[in-house]
Amino acid sequence: MNRYQQLKDLIASLEADFVKFYDKENSAAGTRVRKGMQDLKNLAQEIRVEVQDVKNTDEK
Repeated sequence: MNRYQQLKDLIASLEADFVKFYDKENSAAGTRVRKGMQDLKNLAQEIRVEVQDVKNTDEK
C-alpha cells in the first residue's frame, strides 16, 4: 500500500502547479507539471512491474 500512497502524494503535489499553469497561464508551472507527469509515469511503471512480480510469485 506504500506505493499507492506515493502515487496519491505525487498527484496531490502537482495540483498547485496545474492551477498555476491552466488558470494563471504560468509557463514555469507548466514545466513543473511536465516533470511531475514524467515522475508519475515512472512510478506507475515501477508499480506495474512490482504487481506483475507479485502475481508471478503467487502463481508458482
